[in-house]
Amino acid sequence: MSERFQTTSPVDGSVYVDRPWATHAEIEATLARADAAAAAWRGRPLAERVALLAAMTDAVMAEAEGAAEELIWQIGRPSRYAAIELRGFEERARYMLGAAPEALADVGVGDKAGFDRFIRREPLGCVLVLAPWNYPYLTAVNAFLPALVAGNVVVLKHSDQTPLAAERLAAAARSAGLPEGVFQILHATHDDVARMIADDRVDFVAFTGSVEGGRAIQAAAAGRFIGVGLELGGKDPGYVRPDADLGFAVESLVDGAFFNSGQSCCGVERVYVHADVYDRFVDGFVGLTREYVLGNPTEQATTLGPVVRAANAARIRAQIDDALRAGARSLVDPAGFPAAGGAYMAPRVLVDVDHTMAFMRDETFGPAVGIMKVSGDDEAIALMNDSDFGLTASLWTADVDAATALGDRLETGTVFLNRCDYLDPALAWVGVKCSGRGCTLSSLGYAYLTRPKSFHFRTIIPS
Repeated sequence: MSERFQTTSPVDGSVYVDRPWATHAEIEATLARADAAAAAWRGRPLAERVALLAAMTDAVMAEAEGAAEELIWQIGRPSRYAAIELRGFEERARYMLGAAPEALADVGVGDKAGFDRFIRREPLGCVLVLAPWNYPYLTAVNAFLPALVAGNVVVLKHSDQTPLAAERLAAAARSAGLPEGVFQILHATHDDVARMIADDRVDFVAFTGSVEGGRAIQAAAAGRFIGVGLELGGKDPGYVRPDADLGFAVESLVDGAFFNSGQSCCGVERVYVHADVYDRFVDGFVGLTREYVLGNPTEQATTLGPVVRAANAARIRAQIDDALRAGARSLVDPAGFPAAGGAYMAPRVLVDVDHTMAFMRDETFGPAVGIMKVSGDDEAIALMNDSDFGLTASLWTADVDAATALGDRLETGTVFLNRCDYLDPALAWVGVKCSGRGCTLSSLGYAYLTRPKSFHFRTIIPS
């Protein structure tokens, strides 16, 4: 394998970043520094850790404009949207910092004469965070910041498509004054990541990425009794009931399907619409989709940029073509988007789809969505659950009670009502089935980055 890697920009195919892979000696030194820093960091008062990480957040946001510009070139996100991720980064960071004192407080178990009993949450040690390219700041902060707040040390390995995000986070940590070894980054190969997971100095792995990647992480951790948090994407559905605000549902679901060129873990990839409103919904959905402007993401007029790599675009097009050969119909003509070609993908809306097609079963992760007509709630729920994934699902209706009842039947980590493709840091972010396991964010997220220790003190000795 080459000693270096290059990040090719989807904007124009140029090499945007060139970096060396970490050597084995550098990886060893990184883990040694983390191990040496762990005891002192966990021994710092929580308020001090929170203050340092608030300063790190400030440092990231002070350079938000430059970070947003780099996102345009690393992943092809349109410039008009690039800064949104940094604002989301700050929202999640501030929330988790504010939630820490209560989430990490000792848990009382009730009074008992002659005894003092409580449960204390203690850090695990070293957390290895493996972050993806599609939201390089948002996905990373979900894990590294609460891990550090809880008293763990962190080694972050970012996607080789977004190495500059990792470098900016490391610079922010230095600027904020985090002690040496507490937060470190590595540009490491998959083989070296596997070796780190097998190293006794790594105590937890937080991974966001593909199902295949999740299986590789679990295989690397086999035989070690450490926790592994996996967020592995989805095939997220929406269901539009006949009483939905149709205009609002159309606008929201189009955005949920095509924002970030459809490259969102919780992006909408399939929509089930009640027969009573199906035709009107499809007409509105297609009309709004045709208004997208596909083009160079550095230009303000662009609302749809390229997918991250031409190879990804080819895979998505192949999935669409298979569905078309199986009887699906495309309602948006790529010819209407002159910039289409290579990594630049026209948005696609397919109807006459069904669950025999990979397009409705396998993750697409691109600007393409399938729409199916359903007869009612039971058929919609059955189809929504007919998936190997379960990250989020959205319901579009004016009936909150009905939505609650339907939500109880959905096999998913998050149920949305009249919104989609959004992550609220106050709520637990979880997946079921092939969408992963574990939990990030909310006060519950801290439980996965700590271990409980019970204190059982007899305070009165019987005479």
